[in-house]
Amino acid sequence: MDSHLLSIVLFTPFAGMIPLLFFPKENKTLIKVWANMVMVIGFLLSLPLWWRLDRSNPDFQFVERINWIPSIGAQYHIGVDGISMLMVLLTTSLGLISVFSSWSAVKDRLKEYYCFFLLLQSGMLGAFMALDFFLFYVFWEVMLVPMYVIIGVWGGARKLHAAIKFFLYTLFGSVLMLLGILALYFHHYNQFGTYTFDIAALMKMTVPLHIQTWMFWGFFLAFAIKVPMLPFHSWLPDAHAEAPTAGSVILAGVLLKMGAYGFIRFSLPLLPDASVTFAPFISWLSVAAILYGGYLALAQSDLKKLVAYSSISHMGFVTLGIFAFNKQGIQGAVLQMFSHGITAGALFLAVGQLYDRTHSRLISDYGGLHKPMPRFAAFLSLFAVAAFGLPGAANFIGEFLVLVGTSYRSFVMVLLAMGGIVLAAAYMLCMLQRVTLGQAATPAAALLPDLSMRETATLVPLAVVILWVGLYPGPLMEVMDASVNHLVQKMNGVLPLKLTRLSLLL
Repeated sequence: MDSHLLSIVLFTPFAGMIPLLFFPKENKTLIKVWANMVMVIGFLLSLPLWWRLDRSNPDFQFVERINWIPSIGAQYHIGVDGISMLMVLLTTSLGLISVFSSWSAVKDRLKEYYCFFLLLQSGMLGAFMALDFFLFYVFWEVMLVPMYVIIGVWGGARKLHAAIKFFLYTLFGSVLMLLGILALYFHHYNQFGTYTFDIAALMKMTVPLHIQTWMFWGFFLAFAIKVPMLPFHSWLPDAHAEAPTAGSVILAGVLLKMGAYGFIRFSLPLLPDASVTFAPFISWLSVAAILYGGYLALAQSDLKKLVAYSSISHMGFVTLGIFAFNKQGIQGAVLQMFSHGITAGALFLAVGQLYDRTHSRLISDYGGLHKPMPRFAAFLSLFAVAAFGLPGAANFIGEFLVLVGTSYRSFVMVLLAMGGIVLAAAYMLCMLQRVTLGQAATPAAALLPDLSMRETATLVPLAVVILWVGLYPGPLMEVMDASVNHLVQKMNGVLPLKLTRLSLLL
């Protein structure tokens, strides 16, 4: 089974979508049960990756390779290492929770909704597994359409505006990335006389800096839009505000990680000279995102927009750690990707549960929820303090490692980035105080029912993971350790002098 384990995990959601197309749309219970069952199976099938991965091996494992389009050198080539395996598990777990949380939240066009969700799930998994650039691009584009439809059909009042904005931003970045992929493709032919999209083969090329520069910016814009980094962030608050709850969970928990994963998997190992050359610019841009996202989150009156702007700030820590080019920074970035996926997904679920009761996202419409909703208030408190990096919760370890890694390059950046942590504590605690403490803003808020058993069941796993990662992150660090060491050694081996100069520039 190991030889085809990744393909089974990858195509389980897509295989589950096919029979769903033929279900009678009137039988809503059957549709819900089937979609949830498919996601449960997909999650369970992904668990063997955790204990069968050789943690001492930095190479890709569970590799599958089949000639797909021989005439252009494209292959069905997939595999995972310690970094991508964590992203796969994050995707299968959040996908399951998202579909389960949609049980009563989505009432119209259920069959279409779950079909697009299952297609989106396969697209995300494929992007994390692909070791062929053509295959990666296919999965990258496959993700775009289902999320556009989920926002545009099942979103809020301004759903079309948000969906089109999301689509155009991401498509623009995708086109530029395609140009970068083609440039690598033809450069390999000029150097070796063969056409290939194989990522391992492309890494063996020697690319002059002036050519790397153009390729780097093509990839950078695609990944920066997806993260999103400043100044490409404006699509994110609108998309989150209008997306259904499950869509926001996946958008914040998984899709934003695609951009950071692209930097780690492609930009650094394929274009190391250009990555180091432009690292000071990207690092300062990351610090700006940390402060800007936190400042705007502090000013929000809409719960979903507050969490959306906080995501911009937290993802700034991820890119800051990646472009520190050292073990602590990159490990912190990967751990922050995983932790933010869990905490942001949990916050969006909690906000969605409130919205289902009142159809309002305004902070001013709540207050005193610790009395009618004590279970909800307890979960929201845990998720809020985890989001601003309280020690003992998930985000603390990742952000701490990023700051340690950055301190080797620039202590000024560390001091500024710590300002983002202070802002995060301010807006999260302010939100928590206004929503859960004091007196209810309206008579209706004082009578809201507490979490049901199903709603509690969606939050408990996320709360457990938040505490586990915060108190005992060792297993996650061990899984990614060999892959991160391999990447750092590659960067230091190729560019020792430039890395020294980088310290001076920062």
